[in-house]
Amino acid sequence: MSKQTKYIFVTGGVLSSLGKGIAAASIGTLLKSSGLKISILKADPYINVDPGTMSPLEHGEVFVTDDGAETDLDLGHYERFLDESLSQDNNFTTGRVYSSVIEKERRGDYLGKTIQVIPHIVGEIVERIKRAGEGKDILIVEIGGTVGDIEGLPFLEAIRALRTEVGRKNAMTIHLTLVPYIKVAGELKTKPTQHSVGELRRIGISPDMIICRSEMALNRELKDKIALSCGVEKNCVIESADSQSIYQIPLSFLKQDILTPIAEILALNELKPDMATWDSLVKRIIAPTGETTIAFVGKYIDLKESYKSLTESIIHAGANLDTRVNLKWVDSEKVDSENVDEILKDVDGVLVAGGFGERGIEGKIMAIKYARENNVPYLGICLGMQLALIEFARNVLKLPNANSVEFEPNCENPIIYLIDSFIDAHGEKQIRTHKSPLGGTMRLGAYECELKPKSLLAGVYGGAKTATERHRHRFEANPKYKSDYEKSGLVISGTSSNLIEAIELKEHKFFLGVQFHPEFTSRLTKPNPTILGFIDASIKNAKSK
Repeated sequence: MSKQTKYIFVTGGVLSSLGKGIAAASIGTLLKSSGLKISILKADPYINVDPGTMSPLEHGEVFVTDDGAETDLDLGHYERFLDESLSQDNNFTTGRVYSSVIEKERRGDYLGKTIQVIPHIVGEIVERIKRAGEGKDILIVEIGGTVGDIEGLPFLEAIRALRTEVGRKNAMTIHLTLVPYIKVAGELKTKPTQHSVGELRRIGISPDMIICRSEMALNRELKDKIALSCGVEKNCVIESADSQSIYQIPLSFLKQDILTPIAEILALNELKPDMATWDSLVKRIIAPTGETTIAFVGKYIDLKESYKSLTESIIHAGANLDTRVNLKWVDSEKVDSENVDEILKDVDGVLVAGGFGERGIEGKIMAIKYARENNVPYLGICLGMQLALIEFARNVLKLPNANSVEFEPNCENPIIYLIDSFIDAHGEKQIRTHKSPLGGTMRLGAYECELKPKSLLAGVYGGAKTATERHRHRFEANPKYKSDYEKSGLVISGTSSNLIEAIELKEHKFFLGVQFHPEFTSRLTKPNPTILGFIDASIKNAKSK
């Protein structure tokens, strides 16, 4: 008989965006560092099947797993904190649950029974949670949204039922809530916390621990008041005050001895995490000895959550290089030939991130041209690589009307073309794709990339022959122009199933474009080599000025 997985359920109250994902990931980090096998799951109550077709303005970043699942951005936090690769089993939505139940009903799996929220929808949620926890000592389950939301009720009922099923020593609930500071009164207020706990109790869940988000530290008297009014032990009220870095949160929780009550509630042996390396890296995030500035050229700069994994990967690289990386956010829609020199003259590196759609494209191409001609370290990710090829085709190869079919379907020189064209030419078996209900074919998930020996790309990967990285895109570099590129000094340094995966320039400090998204596999304790190499080159460029 397999050992019973223990569960930690994390719920949120008062309002969203308080940091449940960071709190859950922080607890997971401490437990993993104590030698336990940990996994983590995000259950989202919204009805969309997955975030893949949701606008970044609505949802922020879409995080992609190795197996090609388009998931909530919190999974990125989980992977970055836990240094674990997760899968489609670690995130599901109401839409996915209902789709599965309806599909079973259509197949006749329920033998003609009436399909209801209880037991069928709740049962499906419970089964998905159990599946994610198989083989683990502890599964942390974050319930998206806020207690009191109508759409979240089946999820809360599921964790209530599962806790009853596995017993009190095998499950606990942690409730994260807001303790606001009322400036005119000069006080921190506990009533919102009491109300959200009351809301949980009404549906049969009494939290075992409360994490209090606040602008400042809570004194002992306030913590005791929350413990008394919410029915938890005094050592089970943990503060989560605003911090300079999210990576300080596990250390803050450890300082408050959060693991002692967790061990007591879940009947675990004494937990002694080794956080020495983590602590050292956090110190270098907060007070590094070096500094560099890179231009982050994008079109979602007013919503930086759209680039969450990328900005975090830059923090990882900076910490490991003991350098503060200052981001100069550049709106690509506002870049043109008249102002590009002025905008980029003071930066040490230029980064063009991924994205979809025509808006802001010409500004990105101008920034790439500046980096190429002025020998400024450049990193282009996904669309950033494609635009580097277009810029090179226009200004070095002098090809007329060079463009991507994404922006100009009938362009004379289609430097970038639809992935379907590659499949038609090379066969379906060479490339794993995902067909969207909206009609688009996406290349998703992890693929192995062959690295050209002695290339810049191979160098940043320590001389490796291959690297495995994740993808999320619909368009590919057209191999028709490969020989023209190489004759003019542009190197194809990465390939996969005959696809162009990476490009670089011979006579340049650091000029690299990659079709994959290196930011998805970056961790604080293990920064992605591509990002690390680019930041290192930017640091060296700053020192050479």
